Amino acid sequence: MIRLRPYKACDAQYIVKWIKNEQEFRLWSADRYDEFPIDADKMNKHYEAYKDSDSFWPMTAFDENGVIGHLIMRFTDGKKNIIRFGFIIVDDSLRGKGYGYGMLHLAIKYGFEILRVNKITLGVFEQNRSAIKCYKSVGFKEVAHEKKCYNILGENWNSIEMEMQEMQR
Repeated sequence: MIRLRPYKACDAQYIVKWIKNEQEFRLWSADRYDEFPIDADKMNKHYEAYKDSDSFWPMTAFDENGVIGHLIMRFTDGKKNIIRFGFIIVDDSLRGKGYGYGMLHLAIKYGFEILRVNKITLGVFEQNRSAIKCYKSVGFKEVAHEKKCYNILGENWNSIEMEMQEMQR
């Protein structure tokens, strides 16, 4: 059973270990372009600034075998009606086994039922067809007018904005 808990400093080692390949990192990270390679100490220092924040939550997904993923949620509006999130599975061997769906369902539940938001948004690259399929399968829809182009590693990558409103669930 997958569960969520607040991010702990010791979780950074799992995230950093997974993110070895820059192109793979960029593929899964449409929102932020951190320095590469990722450094666990810098990650923890960055999150420390948000420790008592009521608008930014780094979370860790885990099961009986340990850490399986990392989820970040943050409010994007002053009224706290919209939350944006992004997540990664930290171990490639877990991909395609339902962990992504499990984490998505937990994040959606957390957003709508605990944080009481009206809408959840995320950004994903067009090249990441498996992530787009996963997001659509749980109810996210593409927002056609929201598309951004980034030049990453000498290639143009289009980011697609997706959203889910509470009544879409």
